[in-house]
Amino acid sequence: MTDIEVLTGESALPPHVDRTVMTVGTFDGVHRGHCDVIERLVARAAERGMPSVLVTFDPHPMEVVNPAAAPLLLSTLDEKLDALSGTGLDYVAVLPFTQTLSEYSAEEFVELVLARRFRLRELLIGYDHGFGRQRAGNVGVLRRLGKSGGFDVQVVDAVMSAEGQSLSSSWIRRAVAGGDLSRAAAALGRPYGVSGTVLPGEQRGRTMGFPTLNLGAPPPRKLLPPEGVYAVRVQTPAGPSGGMMNLGPRPTFGDAATSLEVHLFDTAGDFYGSQVRVDFVARIRETRKFESPEQLRKQLEKDEQSARNALTGAAIPDNLTG
Repeated sequence: MTDIEVLTGESALPPHVDRTVMTVGTFDGVHRGHCDVIERLVARAAERGMPSVLVTFDPHPMEVVNPAAAPLLLSTLDEKLDALSGTGLDYVAVLPFTQTLSEYSAEEFVELVLARRFRLRELLIGYDHGFGRQRAGNVGVLRRLGKSGGFDVQVVDAVMSAEGQSLSSSWIRRAVAGGDLSRAAAALGRPYGVSGTVLPGEQRGRTMGFPTLNLGAPPPRKLLPPEGVYAVRVQTPAGPSGGMMNLGPRPTFGDAATSLEVHLFDTAGDFYGSQVRVDFVARIRETRKFESPEQLRKQLEKDEQSARNALTGAAIPDNLTG
């Protein structure tokens, strides 16, 4: 990220920034509803001649408040910051969400965090926003605090899906978990993806003519679609590339651990140690065990054609998915 200054830990705004236009929330996934709030925030900050500030949290508040009910995440912190780059925000503040912070009342959070640390003068929030202890900081409470604290509160209406439902991170999680990638992409405004570092592998794919980028195990809190073989688009240091990815175990080789292995189309290079982003396009088939590496190789040839068809929008013949 080069266009946004990221404030982490106890770091606060520079001394010369004395008033800001802000929004605050978890922003998991940075979906179209979030982007609508951010666009309005950036525009409003420009109108008032103040910096724009987005305050978010790490870890997800539910991991502290109720770990058993904490959702898997649409975006890791790095993925969230990457999605926020290019939005025009001046500052992103990442607050460590601690037990102490969870016990702040709405009034304490506004006074000690938003006003004192980030010099709040105007707050933009989603229609269903809530923060502070037991999420008591709803729209009514915030407007009351704004009158007494000298800041304005603007409420942004929901962004609706094509089916007429309000977009939310929870709604997108259900789509991803159910393998509905097109619906998730429509709500996000971009394909759903996962990022990782390329690690040395066991070179099995190379011996079959399908060398892979091994991303290892996915982040433990990251939500992924069902296991299987996927057509993907990959952002690498050499540029974008189409490809196919196995998400899940490698039963042909007796490996039950979940991993991410990507074969790039028409792209070669040494990417060890590089960060790549893999965007899901379509699921080709389920993960299954083959009787021999040679049978797997023959299936991979079919998978490649299926993935290339999916990447170009062509229909996938039935004889390629078996």
